[in-house]
Amino acid sequence: MTFLWPHMLWLLALVPALIAAYVQILKRRRKTALKYASLSIVREALGKGPGWRRHVPPALMLAALTAMILSLARPAALMLLPSQRETVILAMDVSGSMRAADVVPDRITASQEAAKNFVSDQPRSTRIGIVAFAGSAQLVQQPTTNREEIYSAIERFRLQRGTNIGAGILASLQTIFPDAEFDFGPRFYNVRQGAPLGQARPPDEFVPVEPGSYNNAVIVLLTDGQATTGPDPIEVARMAADRGVRVFTVGFGSREGETVGFGGMSMRVQLDEETLRQVAEITRGRYFHAGSAADLNQVYESLTSQFDLERQEIEITALFAGIAALLTVVSAGLSMVWFGRIA
Repeated sequence: MTFLWPHMLWLLALVPALIAAYVQILKRRRKTALKYASLSIVREALGKGPGWRRHVPPALMLAALTAMILSLARPAALMLLPSQRETVILAMDVSGSMRAADVVPDRITASQEAAKNFVSDQPRSTRIGIVAFAGSAQLVQQPTTNREEIYSAIERFRLQRGTNIGAGILASLQTIFPDAEFDFGPRFYNVRQGAPLGQARPPDEFVPVEPGSYNNAVIVLLTDGQATTGPDPIEVARMAADRGVRVFTVGFGSREGETVGFGGMSMRVQLDEETLRQVAEITRGRYFHAGSAADLNQVYESLTSQFDLERQEIEITALFAGIAALLTVVSAGLSMVWFGRIA
C-alpha cells in the first residue's frame, strides 16, 4: 500500500500522545478515589466497576482516529481489475529467417495462425492493429474491431530482408500516438515519413509518465532473430516507457539458432533474448519464449489472460474513511449501552 499524500502521516504522532493522555487520566482518577477517608467509600470507588469494558469505547475511538488520519494521507493499493485497454498492436517479424522449418510447418505460418487465434480471443470491443517489420517497418492494418480485416492483413505477410526491431516498436508507437512527434535523434529515422538519419521532425513536448502506466494500448512484438539494422531497440523501448506503453516481447524459434536460405543466400539467425528481455523490462512488460507452434499459442493465451485482468493502483481513501465512521458509531453505541452516556 502507498500513500498519495504521505506528509499527512505525521498526524499519526497524535495517537501515542492520546494514549499517554488516557493513561494519565486513569491515574488521576485513581488518586482522586484514594483521597476519600472512608474505607468503604474507597472500596466502592475502586471496586469491580465496569472493568475492561470501560477501555473498549476509547480504544475503538482511537482506532477510528487512526483510520481517519490514514484516509487523509490518501492510501492506494494495487488491485486486479478488469482491463480497460482499447488497443493492441501486434508487431510481427516478417524477415527472411521466418521461413525456417524448425517450427512446423514453418515459423511464418505458425506465427500467422497463432496471431489469428490471439485476435479471435480478444474482446470484440478491442481494436487491433498489425505492424510488419523486416528491414523496415510498416503499419499493414490500422487498429480496428473488424476481425476479418485483421485476419486478411496477417495472411498478406511477405518475407523481406533484414530485422529492424526498433522500427517495429516505433511504428507501433506512432500508431498509438498518431499526432506525436518523436525525438528520433541522429541514430533514428522517422518510420512514418521515411526521413533519413538526422532529419527527423522535432519532438513534441510532453512530460514523461510512469513506465507501464498507459492503460489504453499495449504492444505485443514477436521476432525470431536479432536486430540487424535501424535504431537501437533499447533506446526505442525507453521512448515507449516514457509514454507509459508496455511492450510484451515474444522470442520465437530455437534458442540455438538456425541456418536458412533467402534470396539465393544462406544466413545464420539466432534469437537475441537479452535484448527482448530488456525491452520488456524497461517498459514494464514481460518476455516470453516460444520454441514451437504449441508454445506460441500458450504464450498468446497467457497474454490474453493478462489483458483481461491487470494490476492497477487504486485510491482507497473511502475505505479507510468508512472504517473510521463505523468504529466511531460502534464506540458511541457501546458507550451508551454500557454506561448510559458517550464517554
